[in-house]
Amino acid sequence: MKILLVSNAFYPEISPRSYRATELAREFSRQGHKVVVITKFRNHDYSEFIRGTSIVIKMWESGKLPEIRIARRNPWAFLSRALKRVLLILFEYPSIEDMFHVRKMLRREKGYDLMISFAVPYPVHWGVAWATNRGKNAATWVADCGDPYMGDVLDSFRKPFYFAYLEKWFCRRADFISIPIEKAKSGYYSEFHHKIRIIPQGFDFDLKKEEVSRNENSVPTFAYAGTFLQGARNPEPLMQFLTNLDLQFKFLVFTNKPDILEKYRLLLCEKLIVSDYIPRHELMAVLKNMDFLINFDNNTELNSPSKLIDYAITQRPVLNITKDFNGEDLKAFLRGDYSKKMSLPDLNQYHISNISHLFLDLLKS
Repeated sequence: MKILLVSNAFYPEISPRSYRATELAREFSRQGHKVVVITKFRNHDYSEFIRGTSIVIKMWESGKLPEIRIARRNPWAFLSRALKRVLLILFEYPSIEDMFHVRKMLRREKGYDLMISFAVPYPVHWGVAWATNRGKNAATWVADCGDPYMGDVLDSFRKPFYFAYLEKWFCRRADFISIPIEKAKSGYYSEFHHKIRIIPQGFDFDLKKEEVSRNENSVPTFAYAGTFLQGARNPEPLMQFLTNLDLQFKFLVFTNKPDILEKYRLLLCEKLIVSDYIPRHELMAVLKNMDFLINFDNNTELNSPSKLIDYAITQRPVLNITKDFNGEDLKAFLRGDYSKKMSLPDLNQYHISNISHLFLDLLKS
């Protein structure tokens, strides 16, 4: 088949949406399908990535809207952060530009059996809906959504009312809307529930169940990988508890918001190691050697972090940090008592070969 993937995020970007599009592109190609990926321009040599595959990568030009860069440690930091936040809330700035780029790119594409567009950012879906020859692009269009848009409950600010028109617009035009978990369905307008299909995040991993080999740590060592969200994935209670804990440990954090932990890094010294995101294969090698892992709960049923799939692959126990954080549970984990470990999902349903077939089955619907 001819399959078209449209995504702002793609390899080598480190994000759940990038993994989603990248893993599907590789798997569809492995199965013998012809795969075209439309994504934003990034200064990366894809020759090694596409070697031996049927993947063709087409990129839209760099955006003309300037990124609002947040000043650090000076009087302008608050203003630049506030300006960036306001522009994002009111205008989806700067990702709104993707809407125009996607529309332009799709004018050149036609005759596909399946087209999958990926959000976030949602302007990618809006661009597909806007494409005047969308009906000729592909026989079936699936709008893949990682999290709800108007129904999002993780952001501290609700989306302005006028974006509801854009959400309903693309939902009307899409043949199917794919979301990762059943409980997230309530985050979408009920008039489109008949189009929704549950297709979880997928990865390529070894399905064998033998114990993962790992090194022994001299002190209890644990890790967290992911972002922080105000009111949801809040590290403050845990970090304050660790600061007052008179025990030896090592806590590794991989995040795109290291500044949030700066004061704790100074207080905990070598006990806390904070790093930016690293490539997934490198991260997995680190996580497999942890005594246990940390998950900051979203405290909502509408969202489920895809990192839990990687956590399950590592076969390490997971301590789930909720808004009702209990320091005694952490003390038990540090002693090697994992009786209150988080229940993780069955891995078989997340293997990319199974996920790809869920998308292909939509062509028979």
